[in-house]
Amino acid sequence: MKKLSYLLITAGVILFVNVSCDSYRDKSEISKKPNIVLIYFDDLGYGDVSACGATEISTPNIDRLAEGGIRFTDAHSSSATCTPSRYALLTGQYPWRNENARILSGTAPLLIDTSQLTLPKLLGKAGYHTGIVGKWHLGLGYGNVNWNEHIAPGPNEVGFDYSFIMAATQDRVPTVYIENGEVCRLEPDDPIQVSYQSNFPGEPTGIDNSEMLKMKWHHGHNNSIVNGIPRIGFMKGGQSARWVDENMADTFLVRAQNYITDHRDEPFFLYYALQQPHVPRTPHERFIGKSGMGPRGDVIIEADRCIGELIKTLEQHNLINKTLIIISSDNGPVLNDGYYDNAAEKLGNHNPSGPFRGGKYSLFEAGTRVPFITYWRGNIKASVSNALVSQIDLLSSLANLTGGESSGQDSYDMLDLFLGNDTTGRKELIMEAGGRTAFRSGNWVMIPPYPGPSIAGNVNIELGNSDVYQLYNLGDDIGQQNNLAGIRPEKLKEMIEEYENILNGIME
Repeated sequence: MKKLSYLLITAGVILFVNVSCDSYRDKSEISKKPNIVLIYFDDLGYGDVSACGATEISTPNIDRLAEGGIRFTDAHSSSATCTPSRYALLTGQYPWRNENARILSGTAPLLIDTSQLTLPKLLGKAGYHTGIVGKWHLGLGYGNVNWNEHIAPGPNEVGFDYSFIMAATQDRVPTVYIENGEVCRLEPDDPIQVSYQSNFPGEPTGIDNSEMLKMKWHHGHNNSIVNGIPRIGFMKGGQSARWVDENMADTFLVRAQNYITDHRDEPFFLYYALQQPHVPRTPHERFIGKSGMGPRGDVIIEADRCIGELIKTLEQHNLINKTLIIISSDNGPVLNDGYYDNAAEKLGNHNPSGPFRGGKYSLFEAGTRVPFITYWRGNIKASVSNALVSQIDLLSSLANLTGGESSGQDSYDMLDLFLGNDTTGRKELIMEAGGRTAFRSGNWVMIPPYPGPSIAGNVNIELGNSDVYQLYNLGDDIGQQNNLAGIRPEKLKEMIEEYENILNGIME
């Protein structure tokens, strides 16, 4: 366990770095400024990747990275939901330390303080050009954004030199792309209005205008209709600026490829934040039906193809040996998350959670245990690591790699582990889900008592809530079926004390 610090990159994440293709060199010989590409999925489960054991779906491009790099079997996002994980990824700070780190609306203010250390700030100071392409969902402005003017603060004010993003999620308004603080293709005579409280007079909604829908809502997604899909929140205007959902994967891919091409002659950090397989799942027609599992499976195949195309771009510019790639996901999987799209009905024998219990929103293991791969051709030997790691540790680890400075209480320097030069992982980790937290120490997991339902009804996922303490030994019980709290009171007491020490800022 190394020095603590303040930023990370996650759990959907790929890294690329500068290296010789033929030899594995000592760290002292590594280029001081390797490129870094972090690929971050949205709601991809551990069991959704064929390299992680999936047999009903194939992800050959992710597998290529796993087979040539290090695949971590016990890697975690910091949270079982998206905004908190992305906050922790970019700041190296546990999201539960920030009371506002919850799933944000499309009009929420910027969650990251502009004075706060972030991964792009750290790398920028180390001489990198920094860019984000894809999903943001960390708030914009101060909570009263005028979408027809320059939008700030946002990604550019927390360290990114270039940004091409959607404000929140694909199922939330505003449904527009924002480049460096400006809404793309916006016509002045058709201004955008957005509200999460009430609809604008005369604007169609999923409740009142079902005849306009090409995707039927199941729960919560019944407000403004854009591109035949009902959303969360209300929007008026900006017709020329609105995205076409089926083209989104291609749009983000081209912007990511262009970013690499434009900055190929300088060290760069690209945070490539994919929107798949979050709802609404809208594969391009080229991928419809390819998985046999409906739109959810199809968009996973589409995202895997995007990764393959991004790798080709690096190869075309002779950057593949100069780039560290990290790939991960922001949280575990969910099937029905608001739309009828046959995700559950066409699942067949596929289990997005793999051998783990729970999923998105859950304190059980599948809520935060996600795919995690580091790939660095010529510097990382192919292997599988069972060490406990967290996306929070990317901040300190990349600071070590690039000569940057970082500070903080939650991020550990795990560079040697990520490069395959060490096998020692974290001793402990706190997981979060919707404001609730649980504690992992070695193979042991402790979940405190929480009120509320045990299953989230709409999404049919076990939340981990119980009236009593839960204690599991993952070494013997990977599926968390046997609660040992009653028969191992001494271990439970030890876990509670360690957990409370971290919560209260008492560190060894």
